[in-house]
Amino acid sequence: MNTKPFTSGLSGNAVVITRVADRQWHALDDDLVVGRGHAEHRPDGRLFVSIDAWHDVAFDRLAEAMLAQLPAPLYTVVDEADVELTAGWRRAGFTIRRREWEYAVPTDPRVTGLGAVLPPSGVTIVPAGQADENLLRAVDRAVRDEVEATVGWQSMPAEVIPRPEGDTIVDPAKYAVAAAPDRYLGLIRVVTVNRPRIGLVAVRAVEQRRGIARALLAHALGTLHRSGFAAAWTEVQESNQAASALFEGIGARPMSSNLELVR
Repeated sequence: MNTKPFTSGLSGNAVVITRVADRQWHALDDDLVVGRGHAEHRPDGRLFVSIDAWHDVAFDRLAEAMLAQLPAPLYTVVDEADVELTAGWRRAGFTIRRREWEYAVPTDPRVTGLGAVLPPSGVTIVPAGQADENLLRAVDRAVRDEVEATVGWQSMPAEVIPRPEGDTIVDPAKYAVAAAPDRYLGLIRVVTVNRPRIGLVAVRAVEQRRGIARALLAHALGTLHRSGFAAAWTEVQESNQAASALFEGIGARPMSSNLELVR
């Protein structure tokens, strides 16, 4: 642990930055904690930073100390409506990498229009908790490889669930899949903690434009509706027009936006 103060040349009642643990910093003003900084690796290997500070001086001192001690590139995510926080990261040299919209997705089939949607011929929907784990991991790996070979997986919404190194399926019970007789063609992950969140909808490239994604959504949203949830949530990158069209076509509404910044 490095507890050597970082003072950045202030005099008098200086804000002092102390590294209190691995990738954790405190801003102290006369021994009072007026800000905290934290860094963590996301599952995709990128290093994300966050700062919670009472005022701009504490924020700027924390940012200066953290940037001096952490390897580039560094990333952070902010609510676009939080103008002050965004301005703080811009002062620290961060620039906007992408915008991600958060959508509220209705579950009622009378609203979504998905009540009569069925999977294409030869395809069945396997409910969450019933998928074969080996086939599930195979389709997950396949769609991730396809994304990485085209737009790059880092263009997808940031995944924040901790998982063992190299394991992209955290909890197989959260996935429903579209199945052919010999393999899985697509998958959808829904996690319900405080509210249902659609974390992933993906279909193998050669199977796209057959209505499989809509069938997966019809199944997942119908299940949530029967469980008493009026809406689910999902995030879509602004440049992903296909995903935006898919969700807006079933009545989803953009509610807020996040910015991913990079330095």
